[in-house]
Amino acid sequence: MSTPRRTSSGTTTLWRPTGPEELALVRESGWRAWPPRLPEQPIFYPVLNEDYAVRIARDWNVKHSGAGFVTRFEVETGFVGRYPVRQAGGETILELWVPAEELDEFNAHIVGAIEVTHAFR
Repeated sequence: MSTPRRTSSGTTTLWRPTGPEELALVRESGWRAWPPRLPEQPIFYPVLNEDYAVRIARDWNVKHSGAGFVTRFEVETGFVGRYPVRQAGGETILELWVPAEELDEFNAHIVGAIEVTHAFR
């Protein structure tokens, strides 16, 4: 199983496929935080590679929301290491599972802005 991409600045690069509603909430945060999970969403799932994020945004978010976006962001490596890498399918289908109740703390360890890298309609 591969590991998250670590940068020389002490951060780990993560991606998040998202739909327009969640992206609007990220925008409202100043591109600095992920919104609280809904009651039916007990886990926040950032993914470990861009290709996997693209597949979800393009193939799932567009179908369900009319648009899909891929975001990229950096999290302090020392913090993000507390979350084990989960394989959700094939070898490259890797995620972190962040419990919803820990999302505020997770957000506090994001370094820099959350960026949109791809948009699909």
